[in-house]
Amino acid sequence: MSSEHHSTILSSASLLAKYTTEGEQPQRDKHIARIKSSVNNLTSILNEFLSIGRIDDGRIEPQATTFDVQEMVSGICTEMQMLSTQNQQITYKHLGQTMVYLDPNLFRNIIINLLSNAIKFSHPGGKIELNTTVQERELSVVIRDYGIGIAAQDQKRLFKRFFRARNAVNIQGTGLGLHIVGKYLELMNGKITFNSNLGEGTIFNIVIPVNYI
Repeated sequence: MSSEHHSTILSSASLLAKYTTEGEQPQRDKHIARIKSSVNNLTSILNEFLSIGRIDDGRIEPQATTFDVQEMVSGICTEMQMLSTQNQQITYKHLGQTMVYLDPNLFRNIIINLLSNAIKFSHPGGKIELNTTVQERELSVVIRDYGIGIAAQDQKRLFKRFFRARNAVNIQGTGLGLHIVGKYLELMNGKITFNSNLGEGTIFNIVIPVNYI
């Protein structure tokens, strides 16, 4: 997978040098976007393998602090919308208290991972819904896509390390993302459940105990 991204970066960088006139800016923009996408994918792959190593070594301990969950998730949605190469549309809503006390880095990585999956497994122009709610000392997150879904026979293995569903083999990924999400949630005493139908999409539900002010 990394060699594929490496080849894409090299080929696009080489082609960029050939487009020298002002009228060829659309071609330059196309290859710049391909380079950015490949670099982001390589960074994601590296971070996933680094995270697995830290989890296995017991070197990750939650470091809670107070932050605005609505502001954080809204910013993530904006970032991910910009990275979407097939114009998937992300909508976000929040209910309840916004200031929470938990590990912001683990939480951010969980949201980025699940939102990245929703984008990857959605159809071009597809809709993705993200909702966060804080009430009764719990933070709940719901991420819903209307994409390819997960076959029933694959669902019980979804959080296993390196597992990839049969309908996802041609989509970029390591099979580590959901495994890491599950491990991060264990560290925060959180839980994740999901519901999915093949060809109709997937809903992930997260609940994390939080303190807030």
